[in-house]
Amino acid sequence: MRYLLLCFLLFSSSSFAARIAIIIDDIGYRQSDKAVLALPPSVTLSVLPLTPLGKAVATKAHQQGSEILVHLPMQALNGKTIGPGALTNAMSEQDFKLQLEQAIDSVPFASGANNHMGSLLTQLDKPMHWVMDTLLQRDIYFIDSVTTKFTQAGAVAESVGVPLLKRTIFLDNDKTDAGLELQFQKAIALTKTQTDVVVIAHPYPETLTFLNNNLHRLAQANIALVPPSKLLPIGITSKNNTALLQD
Repeated sequence: MRYLLLCFLLFSSSSFAARIAIIIDDIGYRQSDKAVLALPPSVTLSVLPLTPLGKAVATKAHQQGSEILVHLPMQALNGKTIGPGALTNAMSEQDFKLQLEQAIDSVPFASGANNHMGSLLTQLDKPMHWVMDTLLQRDIYFIDSVTTKFTQAGAVAESVGVPLLKRTIFLDNDKTDAGLELQFQKAIALTKTQTDVVVIAHPYPETLTFLNNNLHRLAQANIALVPPSKLLPIGITSKNNTALLQD
């Protein structure tokens, strides 16, 4: 009963003073990632491309009503291995866009995209134009994960006309109860000065337990938990998601 009440409150967002979108990144490799399917469908899932579990989890989550993003792996300054579907500054435009198309196609029902890592690539104008040109053609919005303060991804998205959001808070850089609670409180506090907040988290067991135990506090604080598409500017539509208008 409590779960049904929570779902009702979180989806009835028009009566709330503020809105938060929570995105769970890095889904697709671990069997434990399937635990995200127990979260309310108003939590959004960002699935890594070309991963063993990505397609199945995305399909099931979509059936349950969750919004799906493709979590695009992008080159980082630290040189970490990026994984399948990696986008780097060493690629030609043709190879880059082909890789990007394959990544998108591997995550069914993706109506949006955000960057996985990318502290190097998101600073580069030309590759970001290749990304945004492709997303525009595919009718996919973009969320800048803001993995570097020097990111150009948002500016390029806006110049090309790709619907854009930006990450406000990382929830679980510190996975302790105290760390999660601190960031959760920061997200709630931010809604006092800005009506829309974008939170990114990860499928750690600690994070999922915390969210399952604490999401009800958003409604109590007069905050609606919504998919990111609800935060896009009025009038934005998508062939992948027909409910992209603000309420």
